[in-house]
Amino acid sequence: MIDLHTHSTASDGVFSPSALVEKAAAEGLSALALTDHDSLDGLDEAAEAAKSLGLRFVPGIEIEIAFAPGEFHLLGLDFGRIQQELVDAAKELALSRDERNRSVFDKLGELGLDLDYDAFKREQGTGMIGRPHIADYLVRKGIVKTKQDAFDRYLAKGRPFFVQKACLQLERAVALIKDSGGLAIVAHPLSLFVSWTRMRVLMGEWKELGLDGIEAWHPTARVVDCERLEALGREFGFRISAGSDYHGPSRPDRRLGRTAGARPIDDGYLAALER
Repeated sequence: MIDLHTHSTASDGVFSPSALVEKAAAEGLSALALTDHDSLDGLDEAAEAAKSLGLRFVPGIEIEIAFAPGEFHLLGLDFGRIQQELVDAAKELALSRDERNRSVFDKLGELGLDLDYDAFKREQGTGMIGRPHIADYLVRKGIVKTKQDAFDRYLAKGRPFFVQKACLQLERAVALIKDSGGLAIVAHPLSLFVSWTRMRVLMGEWKELGLDGIEAWHPTARVVDCERLEALGREFGFRISAGSDYHGPSRPDRRLGRTAGARPIDDGYLAALER
C-alpha cells in the first residue's frame, strides 16, 4: 500500500512531516509522497524520517493553476534537485494564500464575527491556513452546520466570501516542476468541473504541453469515474497516479493509503514514477 498525495503541517495538514511518515509506516505503507500546498518546507524532515524507517519517500508539492470554472491543482512528484526558481515561486504562492485569507477574514465581519487573523493562524498550528480551517471555524461558531455547508454558502468559487489567490499559469508550473526533476501530474481532475467531452480536449492540450500524468484516483470521486479517468488517461499515454489527499483527522473521508471507494492504493501505482 502506498500514497502519492498527502499534506502535513507545512501546509494545512494535521501531522508534522515526520509524524505523517511515522503514521504511514505504522499503517504498513511502503511509499509516501508529501505534496503540501505551495510549500516545500516539510520535505527534508519527511525524507529524514522515511530514511530511518525504511519507507520510500517521494518529495512533491501541490500548486494551484489559473483555471475556470473549477479548480486546477497540479502535483509535482519525485523531485530530483529542487531549483531556486521553484522555491521562490512556492514562497510567492504561500504569501498570496496568506493575503487571500486575510481578505476572507475581513469579509467574515459581515456575519458579525470579530476575528484576529494572526491569532487564528497561531491557534491552528499549521504552516498555512486553508479554507477548510475557516470552514471549521464557521461550524464552531454555529454559522453553518457542516464544513461542506460553509463552502456551499460562503467559501467556494462564486460564493460571497470567496477570494481568489494568485495562481500560476500551467506552462510555468510545468516548467518549474520539470526543471527540478519532477513529474507534472494533474491532481483530482474532476475538480475542474468540466464535461467529459471537455476533459478529453484538455488531456490533448496537456499532452502537447508535456504534462506527465493524471491523478485518476481520489477519495472524493466515485469509483466509476476514477475508472473512466484512468482509461482516458491511458488512452493519451499518461502516467496514472492515485492518492488519498490526506490531511489528517480533520477530514475523516480521506484515509491515509486509501482512495476512492476506500480502496487501498496498490503499490502498482508506483509505476507512475518510473523514468
